[in-house]
Amino acid sequence: MFDNKRVIVTGGAGALGGAVVNYYESKGAFVAILDYSDELLNASYPKKNDNNCYLSCDLTNRSSCENGLRTAIKQLGGIDILCNIAGGFMMGEDVHKTSDQTWDFLFDLNARSIMNAASTVVPSMLENNGGKIVNVAARAANAGLAKMGPYIASKAAVARLTESMAMELREQNINVNCVMPGIIDTPRNRSDMPDADFSKWVTPSNLANVIGFLTSDDAISVHGASIPVDGLS
Repeated sequence: MFDNKRVIVTGGAGALGGAVVNYYESKGAFVAILDYSDELLNASYPKKNDNNCYLSCDLTNRSSCENGLRTAIKQLGGIDILCNIAGGFMMGEDVHKTSDQTWDFLFDLNARSIMNAASTVVPSMLENNGGKIVNVAARAANAGLAKMGPYIASKAAVARLTESMAMELREQNINVNCVMPGIIDTPRNRSDMPDADFSKWVTPSNLANVIGFLTSDDAISVHGASIPVDGLS
């Protein structure tokens, strides 16, 4: 299905990013894996796949992000699919007590990284007459919760950016969609919530399957969708 497709996965050293990389590798794609340090990439991928490339950059910094993505596109020989997996969660203060540091951290990581990536990837996709982009929002973005205002706002921004990009790019044969996962079954989440029923959480591999569908030809008519992937949580 994805033989010889050229895929970029940001946040590729994380639990979900790794599952997405594995998904595309298993389907015959060439994958550029980006994360914020060589040390993290080496720890997550001690054995390198010769068909892939492994690049570090700061996705929250436009210059660093653009340099990393340009290198990835050059090494892949083009770009067909961008999976914006990089992102993060943290509890915050009450909204009226929210620090600039908390606000900037979450918006930079969850929303600015998508805009930075788009500034390089979209022009390349336009030159190639098409492409697929998937972002990661969150189920939590559907409603406000106490002490989660900045996180929820940043993930709601991801959904709205997805919709805006889809409207801007669908006539140019570029599909832009996002997934809205519930709690993902990662080692970090298990450590933070040891008493939870992990069987009800979304596995990274199942979420990767949905991301894969959104970048397949079967989803050619899907534009600007926010797909909930809740498991049983």
